[in-house]
Amino acid sequence: MFMRGSIVSMSGDVATICVGKADGATPGQVLNVVQVKMVPGGAKGAPTPQRTNVGTVHIDAIIDDHFATATVVSGKAATNDIVELKK
Repeated sequence: MFMRGSIVSMSGDVATICVGKADGATPGQVLNVVQVKMVPGGAKGAPTPQRTNVGTVHIDAIIDDHFATATVVSGKAATNDIVELKK
């Protein structure tokens, strides 16, 4: 199973994530938090994206088919970071 979404808002250590029932999300799942930054380089000096794992979140509750709430359990998380579950 693979699930990916993004953090749409943060309030303290609680994130609203764009992952919900339709994606197969369930309370208790732990997702990796990934930040993407553009770094110089690549073809003709064009910036290229670089992924960095920065923490994990624990899904607390499913809001609906598309959203859930999750608590940061390690590292850090910010609005627009990617959340993903790989199994």
